[in-house]
Amino acid sequence: MPHLALYTFGVLKSPLADPAPLTREFHDSADPIYQEISRHPGYLARAEPAPVARGAHFDLDWGAWGEFTVPAWYDRGRTVETTALATTLSLWTDLRPAFDALYNGLHRTALNRRYDWFERTAHPSYVFWWVADDAIPTWQDGVSRLEHLHTHDATPHAFTFHHPFTPDGTPARTRGAGPKRDRTR
Repeated sequence: MPHLALYTFGVLKSPLADPAPLTREFHDSADPIYQEISRHPGYLARAEPAPVARGAHFDLDWGAWGEFTVPAWYDRGRTVETTALATTLSLWTDLRPAFDALYNGLHRTALNRRYDWFERTAHPSYVFWWVADDAIPTWQDGVSRLEHLHTHDATPHAFTFHHPFTPDGTPARTRGAGPKRDRTR
């Protein structure tokens, strides 16, 4: 059975190394959120650097997840002092478990605060795609899919909660995640 890959990307208002309270608050919320999500049914894995790795995202050893890269539109820093991004790459069993994990609990609380921490942009902030059950998506795969989504909108190659597809490319619907219906009819 194929697995669902999820890549998220956001540009922070200030570098991760900034000691300002909002930056620290964002940074300090990450571990509890990751811990909660990792226990969620349907969660399989996420890209994590090798335990002994130190440095900016760009310098870390990500193992099977590949070399770290970012979308072409990211124009901020690439050093420990200047990196101003938050990104994840993860695997899920299906769209519904991912939706439930991301729109509930600590992650939902963080989503409600996203504009305190992240710049608003015309680019998508996340993308899904299906992978073979034995495949590990790479950072480059995520960037490529996110850029594809930005250029072509949702397709079976790169899609969102609002416009999902099944592994065979058929349009799907995730209850509570799709476009709003006209309730006047």
